[in-house]
Amino acid sequence: MNTKKYSAFPKVSLKDRKWPDNEITHSPIWCSVDLRDGNQALVIPMSVEQKVTYFDALVAIGFKEIELAFPSASDTDFKFVRRLIEDGHIPDDVTIQVLVQARRHLIERTIAAVQGAKNIIIHLYNSTSTLQREIVFGKTKAEVKQIALDGVAMIKENLHLLKGSNVRLEYSPESFMGTELDYALEVVNAVIEAWDPIVNKGTIINLPLTVEEMMPNIYADQIEYMDRHIIHRGAITISVHTHNDRGTGVAASELALLAGADRVEGTLFGNGERTGNADIMILALNLYTHGIDPNLDFSNIDSLIAIYEKEVGMSIHPRHPYAGELVYTAFSGSHQDAINKGFTILKQEKREQWCVPYLTIDPEDVGRTYEAIIRINSQSGKGGIAYILDQEYGCILPKRMHPEIGKYAKEESDKLGIELTKEMVYRLFTRIFTLDETQLLNYTITEKSGDVSFDGDIFFEDKIYHLTGNGNGPLNAFIHSFNSIQFGTYNIESYSEHSLNSGSEASAVTYVQVKDSRGFTHFGAGISENTTRSAITAILAAVANIKKRFK
Repeated sequence: MNTKKYSAFPKVSLKDRKWPDNEITHSPIWCSVDLRDGNQALVIPMSVEQKVTYFDALVAIGFKEIELAFPSASDTDFKFVRRLIEDGHIPDDVTIQVLVQARRHLIERTIAAVQGAKNIIIHLYNSTSTLQREIVFGKTKAEVKQIALDGVAMIKENLHLLKGSNVRLEYSPESFMGTELDYALEVVNAVIEAWDPIVNKGTIINLPLTVEEMMPNIYADQIEYMDRHIIHRGAITISVHTHNDRGTGVAASELALLAGADRVEGTLFGNGERTGNADIMILALNLYTHGIDPNLDFSNIDSLIAIYEKEVGMSIHPRHPYAGELVYTAFSGSHQDAINKGFTILKQEKREQWCVPYLTIDPEDVGRTYEAIIRINSQSGKGGIAYILDQEYGCILPKRMHPEIGKYAKEESDKLGIELTKEMVYRLFTRIFTLDETQLLNYTITEKSGDVSFDGDIFFEDKIYHLTGNGNGPLNAFIHSFNSIQFGTYNIESYSEHSLNSGSEASAVTYVQVKDSRGFTHFGAGISENTTRSAITAILAAVANIKKRFK
């Protein structure tokens, strides 16, 4: 590891920078570059049919500006643009964008591709950075600036071929981040003057972070510098296009918005060359979780993932923000408990503000359900198991029962070496804490002068026993009768019940904690349409567990 090969990116001399005190209050203009920047990064680029499907999905999300292709560089891209125009796929309120270098034959081919479209952005670019000028092109600053100006002139010469279309220019000094700021400004302002944004409305100056070489705050400084000095600023849209070479492409775009940018280019799920582009989904949902309407619809994120994986051929990382399979999942016991309590508070107090710990967004807002939030393995806690039983099966376990079910679930996951599914959790609950209600073969309860009598037969530990006993209630009478058959002495420590569903034939679930004469306790649960029967079978289940677990 030879650190002497590298040096820190130079800071921008911007002593009175404003962006750190600014706040994002509204959504920027979004431009998807999935079909160009994302597509050119694929081992196998998308076919025309795949790109059409993907374009339709982008329109459905709400994108109003979509960069389609580099139509002069690929026959597939040219055919794709023509397909969209000729088959009427482009809504009237959607603008298509096409990328082109400052070369006459490429510009002519590009203009031929977009003829007949209603709203068009011609995206002209050339490299301006020090490294590109010196290493790749071997040109002077003046020569590189002239390339940009020649490109503008050639586009203007061919505009008559797009008569009837609303045409805008976007200019990108490629590798802006590595270009001397005063020189980048010189080139950009020259392009603006040549295009004349007062006459040609809607001019876009795109300032790409083509290779992320610096921390996001330095990029923000660069954007603020340009925002202050670009001519005809009121007629110009400043756009940013950030890559993710340092893993902070999203942050760079957000800070650029604070610094004066009006527009963001990016891709869904961050697809793009090398480490990819800024992920527009993350950017949009970050705004959403701060109470700002992003004007993009990600309410059915799973269907979008399916389209992406099918048409693009790439998969989504399970920890991808907002979209990953596991991002709304908690394995840790303390996290599960906090999430469970958050949902309880939301439900009980009917709060309008989202207030669930560890979850920055309500999973339902992106089409996910709560059932996958709690996942059970050996690291999980009692609250998570209780949450699953409550949400999925309607069994609201008493708090005192949570440690017991948590202990059994940890043991089960450790033994099997796997994550427990919700079905496995429920089977574990019923296997350990319940007995078949038919083990209570028959019984009668009679009450006379405040005294309650129990008389019945049970099937317990492979034998049938006849029980009789008295008490101050049905369960007390049953316990007294059960204690008389020499299995030991047991007492009821706690009791709770609730209905599992509504209606005249609703089942009741009863939870009973039983203690023996040695002080050992265990819960049992019973489920029956008859509350007395469910309580008695719960007692039998608890006793069976004490006898088995505390031999």
